[in-house]
Amino acid sequence: MSELSKIRNIGISAHIDSGKTTLTERILYYSGRIHRMQEVKGDGAGATMDYMELEKERGITITSACTQVEWEDHVINVIDTPGHVDFTVEVERSLRVLDGAVLVLCSVGGVQSQSLTVDRQMKRYRIPRIAFINKMDRTGANAANVINQVREKLGVTPLPLQLPMGAESRFQGVIDLVQMQAVYFDGDNGEQIRREAIPADYAEEAKAARHQMLETLSLFSDALMEALLEEREVSAAEIIPVIREATLSQDVTPVMMGTAYKNKGVQELLDAVLAYLPSPLDRRIEATDLSRKAQDLAAAEAPEGSKPEPVKVKLEPKPDLPLVCMAFKIIEEQFGQLTFIRIYQGKIVKGETYTNTRTGKRVRIGRLVRMHADQREDIDRADAGDIVAAVGVDCASGDTFCGQGVEYALESIYVPDPVIRLSIEPLKRDGADKLSKALERFRREDPTFRVTTDEETGQTLIAGMGQLHLEVYVERIRREYKVECLVGEPRVAYRECPTREVEFNFKHKKQTGGSGQYAHVVGRLVPLPEDSPVPYEFENAVFGGRIPKEYIAPVDAGFQRALPKGPLCECEVVNVKMILEDGSYHDVDSSEMAFNICGFNCMRDTLKKAGLALLEPIMTLEVEAPTEFQGSVTGHISSKRGLITSSEVRQGVGVFKAEVPLATMFDYANELRSMTQGKGSFTMEFNRYKQVPKSLQEDIVTRRRAEKEEKLALAR
Repeated sequence: MSELSKIRNIGISAHIDSGKTTLTERILYYSGRIHRMQEVKGDGAGATMDYMELEKERGITITSACTQVEWEDHVINVIDTPGHVDFTVEVERSLRVLDGAVLVLCSVGGVQSQSLTVDRQMKRYRIPRIAFINKMDRTGANAANVINQVREKLGVTPLPLQLPMGAESRFQGVIDLVQMQAVYFDGDNGEQIRREAIPADYAEEAKAARHQMLETLSLFSDALMEALLEEREVSAAEIIPVIREATLSQDVTPVMMGTAYKNKGVQELLDAVLAYLPSPLDRRIEATDLSRKAQDLAAAEAPEGSKPEPVKVKLEPKPDLPLVCMAFKIIEEQFGQLTFIRIYQGKIVKGETYTNTRTGKRVRIGRLVRMHADQREDIDRADAGDIVAAVGVDCASGDTFCGQGVEYALESIYVPDPVIRLSIEPLKRDGADKLSKALERFRREDPTFRVTTDEETGQTLIAGMGQLHLEVYVERIRREYKVECLVGEPRVAYRECPTREVEFNFKHKKQTGGSGQYAHVVGRLVPLPEDSPVPYEFENAVFGGRIPKEYIAPVDAGFQRALPKGPLCECEVVNVKMILEDGSYHDVDSSEMAFNICGFNCMRDTLKKAGLALLEPIMTLEVEAPTEFQGSVTGHISSKRGLITSSEVRQGVGVFKAEVPLATMFDYANELRSMTQGKGSFTMEFNRYKQVPKSLQEDIVTRRRAEKEEKLALAR
């Protein structure tokens, strides 16, 4: 393994069709990892990183794929991630373990809806990134416009390190503003880099752009500021460390440009990855110390009555320390589970045993492999800073593994809630076993894919991030498990929430032959705001031991037990705050179970009086269509209870942004195609939950109750 300062762990992320996979293919080719470039669409073979049959057919990335390349005696672990918001967890868990990222932006589309989502994810995990403006050869390419959008929409400081020479079909290469040279990409596949003096046509523009770059950088370096004030020439050797420092602190985002498809600008991007993105040594990674000693210390230092703060420990990427690593992605295979692992500290050795801190179990690593898309190469060990995979390890996505002597847990991966549900059943009875195996496998692999059973009807329900997400899984069940399925209508994951404060005074009393059950709770239910960060809060305001301490937690547990099925139409109840103020107990008949039952029944009873309202998922919709269809598209969105938030025209193409209820959007792909003669495209992602209009709420509740009765009748 090479030294840590020469390792880069990067992800390639972007909006749909911005050219992520094509860019990754070029990186593999120029680094010598592959000897022939494949295209995402067209020649039937499909790109190297899109190895699933479905990915090749649809021309989209569904799962993130990992590989390792060497460039200028550095090692780069690259993860190519999907662009569709339906597979957002693939981006989320990849960014969780990476040190840096390349945000690919289309030179025409600029910052699009999924670019914003990816940007949020990068900021969540504090990932330094380089922006790469791709497709500079496309009609309508405008790098300056994209740079402005990066500043305005992403709220970051863009630092253009290059200027394009020409655009659209006249795009020849780039001007390197750091070295002040013109860079051309010759040869059949752009593999020969030619550096020359800047053409006279671009000299003035390049000089002004370099001055602008230095002015931006002078805010982060006193030496550069002095050089500018003295009007002294600044060398590349002085500029590069300042760019690196400002990028690592996320004060700036370096902007590169090129066209991956036409093989221009990729090698320069790889050089920038080495120069400006962090190695494992540059990242500060912390874990929570779960050891008894650390917890006792935290409890001793915490103010009386408050919750102890978790003890954080800085991880050192050194191979001689005890192992700390995270399982960030799992794939179920025929011969056991394939677990992708990022090592933060220590080393992982084949044949050794490590502890899963979530379960407390010891796990032996029987086989260790380095991944290249779907191919693998056996290795005996891997050190801190590396990304590898273990075969046959039983664990969940987000688990932390530790070596002897430490008990640490890394912050887990953020998993958004699903917004759409379908019922699924096999067409033939003998397919039931295969279907349950498939669902269990996908549930383990993908935290956003949920499988539940309707208690009343016994129907199997699958939930996910969107129609495409569930469509892909149904198709994979058909192909990989040879099971034809009957899929029910898509159902929106509505939620219920209280709209008014209610006081409760509830007694649970049950007398039998022996000791009975007695519990009594008094308090208030208070609605939380619609944008509340937590769905449920509990406040203990009982004084003077009116309810013994050991019965408070069971009351809270009882309250929470009643929330998954609300009284309105059996949807999850959110935005509830329960304040327990008083109550009473019996010396003999009271127990934890009695207070739990009391809390459960009290919550169900109180919710009926709280003026429950339905909340529905609202999606952010972005539609691109030729301007002649503008009236049809916007009118159609309005007919779906949508609200247009912005519209602009880019090179004869209208871009419309709107907020629309998911319930109205189920066949939108076909509707948009027919409305725009197949020229329109759209992306959609979850935004927030919002209250359903009163007039519609009654219809939804009535329909849901009728459906339930129908299912019950069929089940009988």
